[in-house]
Amino acid sequence: MAANHPFIKIRQQGRDFYLTNLPASVVTEVSYASVRGRDQEKGAVQRVLNTRRISNIKDFAINGGSFPNSIVMNWVKENIAIDEESKVLSFEIEPNSAQLIDGQHRVAGLKEAIAENVEFANYELPVAIYVGLSTKECADIFLAINTEQKPVHRSLVFDLYEIADDQIVDQAAARARDIAVELNESGAPYFNMIKFPGESPRKGGVALSTVVSAIKPLIEPNGIFDQVGLSTLENQSKAIVNFFNAIRNVYGDTWYDRQNVFMYAAGFSGAMDFLGKRIVPYCVKKKSFSDVTIREALQIPQSGLIFQKELSGKGGTEAQRYVFKSLDDSFVSGESADEYEF
Repeated sequence: MAANHPFIKIRQQGRDFYLTNLPASVVTEVSYASVRGRDQEKGAVQRVLNTRRISNIKDFAINGGSFPNSIVMNWVKENIAIDEESKVLSFEIEPNSAQLIDGQHRVAGLKEAIAENVEFANYELPVAIYVGLSTKECADIFLAINTEQKPVHRSLVFDLYEIADDQIVDQAAARARDIAVELNESGAPYFNMIKFPGESPRKGGVALSTVVSAIKPLIEPNGIFDQVGLSTLENQSKAIVNFFNAIRNVYGDTWYDRQNVFMYAAGFSGAMDFLGKRIVPYCVKKKSFSDVTIREALQIPQSGLIFQKELSGKGGTEAQRYVFKSLDDSFVSGESADEYEF
């Protein structure tokens, strides 16, 4: 079966490629991934497919997601004709006609979406078609896409969740962003200390991406908050604010000091880990998430305050563990192993 599609010819770095739009059914039929280290053919530069990512992309498509970035192909079969005068590509719709240089997971995800809902067969995709590239040329293009064209900072992604369509938003991350906003408000423990996109660089403070990434595991479905019945934004936010207020109470005037470890990523992340593993079970037992209840559990002496200099030379994970252990040393659970029955 032949297909004819208008194209725009573009020349970059001595190579021509052709921009066109193709239905998802055609893209999934003619393209394939040639994996480096597994397939011996020319142009094999791809990695092995990640099945979880494919499933996520399928769900993204079915829920109304858009795919504005071009699928990049290297056409390898001699079943394509390029009419430069009429600006039309003609090719036979045959399997294994074109290697995928970029977009293999999108194509696999859309293939599953078509299997679930045949209407996605007509979903139009932008496609950039190269013809007869060498392995070196495929590698050059693959690296240009995957190393030089770096993804946007996560803080901006999380911040855009506020205005993006609900269908493509990570709801747990969006909820975590809402809590970050409350932590950053006047009177809250992180007033003006959470760095949102567009702000001037400054020393100290915690990036929005760090805050969201640390909060998200606690509040996502089946997370620790969900397991103990803290399901509303209001209750989740109050629990987190009260936790940090309990720590702030001990620090007093030094809370906003630039050396306070909790004003940095490792301190915030280590604290959230401690909240989930120690404070939440304690508060559930006490049936209270008030800052007073949390203060009773966190008997931090002045000598036990943690400052940034103590993390000098420690990597991210090690620094978070140090913060967790320091809080744990001040944790009074009121329980001992002798009280348990077996």
